[in-house]
Formats: sequence, structure tokens, C-alpha cells
Amino acid sequence: MTWLDLPTDHPFGIGTLPFGVFSLAADSSVGADQPRVGVRVGDDVLDVATVATATGQPELAAAWATPNVNAFLALGHEQWAAARAWLTDLLTDASHRPVVERRLHPLGDVTLHLPIEVADYVDFYASEHHALNVGAIFRPDNPALPPQWKHLPIGYHGRAGTVVVDGTDIVRPSGQRLDRTGGVALPVHGPSIRLDIEAELGYVVGGATDLGSSVSVDEAATHILGVVLLNDWSARDIQAWEYVPLGPFLGKSFATSISAWVTPLAALDSARVPLPGQDDPQVLPHLQGDAFGLDVHLEVQVNGTVVSRPENAEMYWSPAQMLAHLTSNGASLRDGDLFGSGTISGPEADTRGSLLELTWNGTQPLTLADGTSRGFLEDGDTVTMTAWAPGADGTKVGLGTVTGTIRPAR
Repeated sequence: MTWLDLPTDHPFGIGTLPFGVFSLAADSSVGADQPRVGVRVGDDVLDVATVATATGQPELAAAWATPNVNAFLALGHEQWAAARAWLTDLLTDASHRPVVERRLHPLGDVTLHLPIEVADYVDFYASEHHALNVGAIFRPDNPALPPQWKHLPIGYHGRAGTVVVDGTDIVRPSGQRLDRTGGVALPVHGPSIRLDIEAELGYVVGGATDLGSSVSVDEAATHILGVVLLNDWSARDIQAWEYVPLGPFLGKSFATSISAWVTPLAALDSARVPLPGQDDPQVLPHLQGDAFGLDVHLEVQVNGTVVSRPENAEMYWSPAQMLAHLTSNGASLRDGDLFGSGTISGPEADTRGSLLELTWNGTQPLTLADGTSRGFLEDGDTVTMTAWAPGADGTKVGLGTVTGTIRPAR
């Protein structure tokens, strides 16, 4: 029980305690507008670096007095667990109230920043329902699932430098696409006309490994600090023209948005669920082990209209399997690595996590609350994704929001 005046059903109660990076317009204790690590508690942000300094935690203070969580990621799993236990004690033992309370800042008084300096970014393709839908749309005369799909988590390497934080505007990308006007299909270069979303979870990695080593499925959770909401914006017309034979490139690399808060994996213990089933075929030994799923409920809005409610519990591949496969060739992990789940889609039409699926490649447009219709995104459209998961004792764990507004191509 916390001494804070928090409703028991608050999604950012002491069972959540997500990490982010914030700054204040003026803060004499740290220096004006210096971004540093904070923890969200209710509708406040706790300046954890100054609390750690005041309570004799120099290692944590040094890791948190930085403009991203990377130094904290480098401390490793045991320190993450110890820090979470220490924070929980601060917020439940009223004797700490004087030192904590004066370092709480209302959300409205802070600016939130990208929480990690992204080292490498990988995006997977872990939803069977999404893969089946995309296959049916793009390859109607061939099997929807590639032959290897149920043997390994398929992914591609993205662009770390274009990962942006919640609230960042997204400039419509330009690139080559196939123009079929006039009855002749010819490549043209210009702004994408099939700009899409992908509702995903992203996993923030710490505990660097050596080149040539690998991480097992059972070890994977000790390298995942936590989860962010992730929107992997996609230019479907550019993607369709370029992706054979080497996969996504400019159709994906222009922007990926993540939430400002990293929800600790430890906060999602009560949300762990079995995977839907991997017995036909059985996965190879390097993908066997504690392959947990996560019961996370997402909601996607376009201009305030709810268009989808994807269910992450439907995912075929576990984040532990994705990370294990990522390293199975000896690829090293770096503090600040980020990997995405791929689009989260379910079996029902209203649980599909992309407009490509929701509108069946634009042939079945959605009608928004203002009466307008959408096949794909238009300039000025705002996409907002939110999510929550079940917590302990019937509570809810919030995963924040990730929002972006489309701006015209430059």
C-alpha cells in the first residue's frame, strides 16, 4: 500500500513504475532543462537521480543523471530488480515521504524525451494472423505463409536513427512506387500515397554480450528491461515495389515511433500467458524454453476514432524466442538495442493492427467519426495507440501512448 494519494485502479500505480527521460523548464538542482531519467508514479514524474543521491545510492544516481536509460541498461538484470525493489520501498514506506515528495513533478510541468539511445533496431513479423493477411493481399496466388515462417521468427534490420518519441510529427516519405495510371505500370518517384501504421510492442534490451556468443530463450528475459508501444510507420506502395528480394528498406526506414515510457518486464509478470501453440511443426532446440506470451490489450485511434483493438496474446512467437534467434548466429547485444514484435493482429477484423489489413489494401475504406473515409493515412491525420495489461491483484498496468501526426512530404 502506497502513502501516495493514488486510486487503486490507476494504470501507473506502484505496480507499474515505468522509466522515461524528462526535463523541466528550470530546475536549479540539476541545471536548467537537463534531460535525465524519471519514473512515472500516477500523474507525476519522480526525479530518481536526485532521490538516489539523497538516499545514498551513488551507482543508481550516476546511471539516472543521464539523458537516456542506456547507463541503467548497462547495469544489468540484477540491478534492475534491485532498483525496482528500492523504488517500491520508497513509495510504500511513509518514512521516505519527505525525501520523495519534493522530487515529484506533475506531468504537465515536464517535457518527455526519447527514453533510449537506440543502438540497433530489429523488427520482427511474429503475428500469424498478420502474416496470413499480408500474404493474401500481396501474394494471392501463392501460399500466404512463407515455408520458413513457423520455423523461425522472421525479421529485418531497421534504422536506429529514425526512432522517435511519442508526439513527434511524421513527415510523409517519398520514394519509388509503381504507378498504374494510364494502363501501363511504370516506376515513379514521389510522396507515398499508401502510408500506413503498424501497432506493435517494442522490447528494450540491456546487458551487452560478446560478438560470437548467443542468448538462449531461457536467458532472454534477463536482457529485456521492458516494453514500449511501437508504431512502425510503413509506406506500403514503396514497400511493395522494393521489398523483393531483400525485404523492407525505404518503405520502413523513415520513422518508427515509440512511447515515452519503458514499462518494466517485471511489471508484466501477471500478464504472462502461454503461446497459442508451436507443436506443428515443433520449433528447433534453440527456440525452445521459457517462450512466454504477454496479455497486452492495444487500442488504435485515427483522429479520435477507434479503428482497432489488437490483442498481443495472439502472437505466435515469443519475445524471448525473437531475442534468442536474433543472437543465434553470434550477433552481439548492445545496451539500448530495440526490437519490435511486428504488427499485432488477431483473427477478427477489428483486431487487425494495420490499415493495410483493416481496409484490405484500401479496397474497403474505414469511416471515421467525422464522416470521412480512409484507405490509408492523409496529411493531418493523427494516430494514437494506447495499451494496458493485467497487473497483480486485479490492477491494470499502463503502457502509455504513442502518437504521431502526418505532415506533408518535403
